Amino acid sequence: MIPDDQSFLAPRRYMREPIKEIFEAAEILDRATDAHLSGNYTLAEALIKSADLPTVRAFTESLWGAKKANPDQWKYRRFRGIAGSPPFIRSSDKAKPTEGQKTCLVARDGCYCRFCGMPLIRVKVIEKFRSLYPDAAYWEGNKNQKQHAAFQCMWLQYDHVLPHSRGGATSLENLVVTCAPCNYGRSQWTLEEVGLLDPREFPRKSGSWDGLERILSSKTAKPQS
Repeated sequence: MIPDDQSFLAPRRYMREPIKEIFEAAEILDRATDAHLSGNYTLAEALIKSADLPTVRAFTESLWGAKKANPDQWKYRRFRGIAGSPPFIRSSDKAKPTEGQKTCLVARDGCYCRFCGMPLIRVKVIEKFRSLYPDAAYWEGNKNQKQHAAFQCMWLQYDHVLPHSRGGATSLENLVVTCAPCNYGRSQWTLEEVGLLDPREFPRKSGSWDGLERILSSKTAKPQS
């Protein structure tokens, strides 16, 4: 039962505040990157495995997982009907941004979610880790439970502020960088329908997180066992 009170329905910056374990996992993966670049592949692999935290997976599931398996999901995904909301449409405009747009968005927004502020990792970086450490950085198909919890949670997305299915353009003005839980958790609903404030009205988060991009410069492959 969703409580009908002003504090619960008040606009908010994010659907759920990131838990500390997400930032801990990011730190572990940062150390794993340094270990790999220094040639300590055994340590790198062990660290990647240790970043696969059940608490991080549970966080993602609370926003993005199956509703039946997450009975407390209503606490964070607070959908409501809004009079005059844009209708659902079938657009001929491409939903996915171009590679050029993606580059511009990361340069503009950085590697932090514009909604919740968690650190993000581009898919190209995740794929690099998967190629180097396929067992530790596992990513099998489209089922959440078969993807590394930290990489999945911090998976950088290009989110339409006004959803594409509601008429939102695939333009730099209507796109922001977000985490996977914020993107897939909000899905096709407008900011007003979910009770979220417009992230473009707030400055981007700044910090030392580089999205582990330096792993892409590595020409060293992990030795095969």
